[in-house]
Parts: sequence; C-alpha cells; structure tokens
Amino acid sequence: MPQFVKGRMKKLLSEHKLNFGTWISLTDSDVVDMLGHVGFDWFVFDTEHSPLNTPIIQKLIQPLSSTEVSPLIRVAWNDPVLIKLALDVGAEGVVVPWVNTVEDAVRAVRACRYPPYGIRGFGPRRAAAYGLDPTYAKRANDNIAVIVQIETEEAIKNAPEILKVDGVDAYFIGPYDLSCSLGVPGEFESEKFKNAIDAVLKAGKQADKPGGIWTDDPQTAIKRIKQGFKMIDLSGDIGILLRAAKEWLEIVKKEAF
Repeated sequence: MPQFVKGRMKKLLSEHKLNFGTWISLTDSDVVDMLGHVGFDWFVFDTEHSPLNTPIIQKLIQPLSSTEVSPLIRVAWNDPVLIKLALDVGAEGVVVPWVNTVEDAVRAVRACRYPPYGIRGFGPRRAAAYGLDPTYAKRANDNIAVIVQIETEEAIKNAPEILKVDGVDAYFIGPYDLSCSLGVPGEFESEKFKNAIDAVLKAGKQADKPGGIWTDDPQTAIKRIKQGFKMIDLSGDIGILLRAAKEWLEIVKKEAF
C-alpha cells in the first residue's frame, strides 16, 4: 500500500539543505508528469492565484507517486477548512499566505495537526488511503511541513516572533506582494526592499528556520542562494514554458533574419 507524507520535505527543511521547486498553476497532469522527472525536490500547487482546486489537484499530484518530488499546496487563505482539504488529498505540506502575526502562524500550524496538537478533522480521503492506512494520522502530525509566507510590512516587523512558533518549518517570501506592501512595487533593488529581505533572513537565522523565495531566472536564483535562502522556487510551469518558447524563438529569428 502506498504511503503518503513520508516527510521528505520536512527533512530537507529541518536539515537546512538547499532544495529546488517550481509553482504549478496549469491544470494538465502531463505538465506535472513531465516536470516531475527533471529533478525538482518539490512542487507548490497554487490555489491562491490559479484555477486549481481540490478535485483538480488530487488528479495532478498522482503522477508524483513515482517520483521523489514532494507535493505542497499553497492554500488560498489561512483557513483551517482549506488547509484540511489540501492535506486530505496527500500534500506533504502547505504554504500559507498572509501570515502577519504570531496568532496567524499558530492558527496555520494547528490547522495542520490532528488533536491533541491541533484542530484538523480526520477524513478517510486519499492521504489516508481512504481509511486503509492506520499509521497516517501519526505520520501526518510528525511530517507535514508548514511554510508561512512573509509578504507584508507587518509580517517583516513580526518575523522574529512568527518564525519562533513551534511547528513552523520555514518561511517563503513572495517578492511582488512584499514590494507592493513596502510601497516599492517590483523594485527589488530598492534599499527598502533589500533591507526587508535582510531583516527576514536575520530573523530566520535566529529562529533556525530556513527561508524560501520566488525567482524568475537563474541569475536571481544564484543570488538568493548566496544570500542564504534554502528553498528556491524556479519560477512556475507557466514561466518555464514562456521563457523557453521566447528564448528559442528569439534565437532562431535572430539567425534567420
């Protein structure tokens, strides 16, 4: 019987190992299947800014059973019901947006844990092999990864305390949302944005929690690694497709004309 939530992602984070993944927004399982054999450590299935929902994701993650890719789900909001649905389909962790306070972080962690450690209700769905896996509940409590998004000025201010919350495994920065909150939308080289990044990295180091961040090109990814980030998002399925198509077309057109 296949077992879900083996703790691969949580182990990578707890050991502060460099890891790579990408965002999944397209609804075709062939995309997931193909990218699943490239060498990524994880995929984040995005329900905040894409058409993906629980029934779609349940089908999309099935090809990953034959890979070492950990399926994570970014829930649309820090809502126990949404988190429960995400975990019930077999996610190894959740990325929780808009975590601005310690209370927000505690709420996210408790939504991921079965009693007595949290408030997650038990449903015999795919993650628990439809009730045939008696070990799932304990394994889930031990191995579900909780990744909080630091993406506002308020979250930056509270990051030292947010990242000390027991059960938070890592943090993830969305550069666009953070830059907008800081009043410098898209200005990733502004002093205000760079100072915010440095502040979160410092808070993460003090709390012994690794950080993740979105990047859209190899040079930025390398830069973020050198800064100390461990969870590196290499764009998303849409970005990968568009970048490859544009670069290939531009090269051929340049030589042809």
